[in-house]
Amino acid sequence: MSIMEYNGGAVLAMVGKNCVAIASDLRFGVQAQTLSTNFSKVFPISSKCFLGLSGLATDILTLHQKLVFKNNLYKLREEREMSPRVFANMVASTLYEKRFGPFFSEPVIAGLEGPENKPYITAMDLLGAPVDAHDFVMSGTCTPAMYGMCETLYRPNLEPDDLFETISQCLLAAFDRDAITGWGAVVHILTPTGVISRKLKGRQD
Repeated sequence: MSIMEYNGGAVLAMVGKNCVAIASDLRFGVQAQTLSTNFSKVFPISSKCFLGLSGLATDILTLHQKLVFKNNLYKLREEREMSPRVFANMVASTLYEKRFGPFFSEPVIAGLEGPENKPYITAMDLLGAPVDAHDFVMSGTCTPAMYGMCETLYRPNLEPDDLFETISQCLLAAFDRDAITGWGAVVHILTPTGVISRKLKGRQD
């Protein structure tokens, strides 16, 4: 088993019409043993930027703390919020500087960019190589199942409610194909007026 699959987990981000969604499962386990069902892998960075981290649970927490520290330092120095694109560049450089002993975590970043609130999503590998997309990005142990579901259900320019329904169905269907993810999910919809967060109940087996 790869170290990236040791704790399981999945993160998915999706673009809608002037909105983005980011979601993760809630399971924390050690290989096939489930230890907790309330371990969200998505963290707020600002009101218009969220970070999702999949991979080794200890590195998820360490990397999150490191990135929050750097984000707070930026706010003190610059006296403004970091935009999602700038934050993504900072995440990429943070991962790359540890390339010889990397964090075993793959980030997914979703946010609304600039005054026009343009949707922005990107995902990276554990060395910080980014892939920007205009539809959806993901990381975690059930990516093949999530790719299949997203390619089937995703449509461009979805309204926030339709986007929530689409990302939820993609996640829940993918969880059924992977034994080390699931046990519910949390979904965040970022809109120009605010953030809508909802929890999903999944299969408990």
